[in-house]
Amino acid sequence: MMDISGLIITHNEEKNIREVLECFDFCSEIVVVDSFSTDKTVEIAKEFPNTKIIQNPFEDFTKQRNLALDAASNDWVLFLDGDERITPELRREIIAELNKPEQKDAYYFYRKFFFAQKPIHFSGTQSDKNFRLFRKSKARYMTGKKVHETLEVNGNVGVLKNKLLHYSVSDYESYRKKMIHYGILKGKELAAKGKKFNVLVQYLKTAFKFFKAYIMRLGILDGKEGYQLSYLQSLSVFETYESLKKEQN
Repeated sequence: MMDISGLIITHNEEKNIREVLECFDFCSEIVVVDSFSTDKTVEIAKEFPNTKIIQNPFEDFTKQRNLALDAASNDWVLFLDGDERITPELRREIIAELNKPEQKDAYYFYRKFFFAQKPIHFSGTQSDKNFRLFRKSKARYMTGKKVHETLEVNGNVGVLKNKLLHYSVSDYESYRKKMIHYGILKGKELAAKGKKFNVLVQYLKTAFKFFKAYIMRLGILDGKEGYQLSYLQSLSVFETYESLKKEQN
């Protein structure tokens, strides 16, 4: 066991929760911030030792993540999403890095994206990386971001070599709902910042998002899945402005 807190925010993750909590097997504690799941998420989480479960109503992702940080006993935290998995190679790299005499304050993880278990190589995923391992004393999620939460790091940043597995898309319909949900939250975020709805901006940004993912980021090379991913990414942009429009009515 290492002095690391494994953190996760959950809502109805019974299909994922066991596998992701097993990724924390080298952490001295696990913190689960759950937004009142109605499935067996909490029941399964209680099976794991040294697990702290906090129930908190969902407002946005940033607030849930910062609540998890506040509950962590250790300075070092490993923050995973329910659809992410650590490989044995990445696990060894994390342990080796934290056993060095000197470390960075936060580490980016590159992620390997899967669509219904099929690996995706392009469609904008090739440069996908996020902070997953960091000192909570040196970092905080930026307030005001309701979705695509951003970690602000006051320190040195590193990048790990081995990729995190990201099973973001189990099937088309669930990912479509996820993208719409993200769009709604993003629209509320823009409204809170005083942004005004503009139908021309809505259609131009939607079209450019598809063009960027499918053509510029080579989604066309990922076949049918590349087209679907590019479409759903652009759908999220469209729903962002639909949400902004509703917030202003």
